[in-house]
Amino acid sequence: MSTSVLERRFASVKATRAGTLVGYLPIGYPDLATSIEAAITLTQHGVDVLELGLPYSDPVIDGPTIQAATTIALEQGFRLKHAFEAVREISRASDAAVLCMTYYNPVLSYGVERFATDLAAAGGAGLITPDLVPEEAGEWIAASDAAGLDRVFLAAPTSPDERLRAAAEASRGFTYVVSTMGITGARSDVDSAARSLVGRLRAVTDRPLAVGIGISTGAQVAEVLTYADGAIVGSRLVTALGEGLASLADVADGLAEGTRRP
Repeated sequence: MSTSVLERRFASVKATRAGTLVGYLPIGYPDLATSIEAAITLTQHGVDVLELGLPYSDPVIDGPTIQAATTIALEQGFRLKHAFEAVREISRASDAAVLCMTYYNPVLSYGVERFATDLAAAGGAGLITPDLVPEEAGEWIAASDAAGLDRVFLAAPTSPDERLRAAAEASRGFTYVVSTMGITGARSDVDSAARSLVGRLRAVTDRPLAVGIGISTGAQVAEVLTYADGAIVGSRLVTALGEGLASLADVADGLAEGTRRP
């Protein structure tokens, strides 16, 4: 298969800046129309790759900020079809690469091949599946290959080397490097384990590595980009969206400052 959408995006950003800024927002929060407008706003304020979360009733790794937002989205009537609508509208309005992030059960319920086909048709670049391990991902790997989608698996600090290799080899686009164990949420410091984990992954893959969980400031983005290819920010952006689109734009601008080369 040709070079992935995400790998091309990471390479193009690297040509001019320290690395790629990935921004997460849940679809449907505070309502569907605003969530689409918010995602487009991020692309206008320095975010290179969008990670759109699909609200789910049992978000086991999401922290309280994201859980509260996705609960509101579900109460507002979020349905899986809205994800494809959002991806389509955002893709038409910007040139950012658009990923979805979802637990795997909704994909299974929808139909794995059907999900891959519909996501690709909407203009999506791929999918992050935080609760799916490569050993159990055969059907998704086949479906994403057929649809030309990237797929992102997670690598955690506690993973043995063989598990890291499996995650890196199964991923296409980038590997999601979990900065610290635990649930998502902004932290004052990004765990030093992230740097060590990136080093371990560099030994088994030359594809991009993006660090997520706990990043909330431009300074942290800059720090992460000294050793990784991308920085993923979620909870801080969700909090900002709760304060309004103007606040969201300001926070994105501050985070994007961390991608500027010294």
